[in-house]
Amino acid sequence: MSVLTTTPLAGRRVVITGVSRRAGIGHAIACRAAGMGASLLLHHYAPHDAEQPWGADSIEATLDSVRAHLQPGAVLADVSEDLRDAEAPARIIARARAALGGVDALVCNHASSGHDGRLEEITAADLDHHWRVNARASLLLLQAMAALPDDDALTDGRARRSTVLMSSGQILGPMADEIAYITSKAALAGATASLADGLADVGIRVNTVNPGPVNTGYMDEALERSLAPAFPGGVPARPEDPARLICWLLTDDAAWVTGQVISTEGGFRRWGL
Repeated sequence: MSVLTTTPLAGRRVVITGVSRRAGIGHAIACRAAGMGASLLLHHYAPHDAEQPWGADSIEATLDSVRAHLQPGAVLADVSEDLRDAEAPARIIARARAALGGVDALVCNHASSGHDGRLEEITAADLDHHWRVNARASLLLLQAMAALPDDDALTDGRARRSTVLMSSGQILGPMADEIAYITSKAALAGATASLADGLADVGIRVNTVNPGPVNTGYMDEALERSLAPAFPGGVPARPEDPARLICWLLTDDAAWVTGQVISTEGGFRRWGL
């Protein structure tokens, strides 16, 4: 029988990508994982945010915010990498191994938006961009993690290591204006069961989470107001909402959950829009 604890990730070494803004899901995941006892390697790439309408945040302020949640004895390290570079995922995992001593969990929270549009508008370069950042980088991060030795990866036949990939709402409804983005995210959702099967024997669970519409700073007041009626509670998701599920999937309480694509949307009703 598992023992309940307030720090179920104590002693675990967790890599989280896409932690560059305090308004983002990555920051919420990192703060929660830190509070649960984890040591963290946080990846960020501020130039991407600087190109977006919402702009970049202070990396140091973001890291300081996460650091405030660390439990005694836990470590926080960070790395900046452009995930368009095919070698970046291996460097991130290598940095985690050097800073933390290994990797027990990986959350591929990063995503690139923009360079997108409807089918008649996108180019081959748009498709390649989203594939490289959203899909290829996630697979290469998982590959690099799986290559690390871990003699304790299987405990009582249950996988101790965990990876969470991130999908989007394309599995539940149309997103016709974001064809390049949703194609790259659909690839991760579609690969989840096969990845989980392939890594089961080395003690790595693989699940994918669709966080649904989350206000990460891109929603202005008008957009948030227009979305509100589609949620049963009348309030769009905050980053802390998907962070709860994602961090739970990293714990031993989720040791029997793998190969799943899970939506955490608070009952979001697309037909209510």
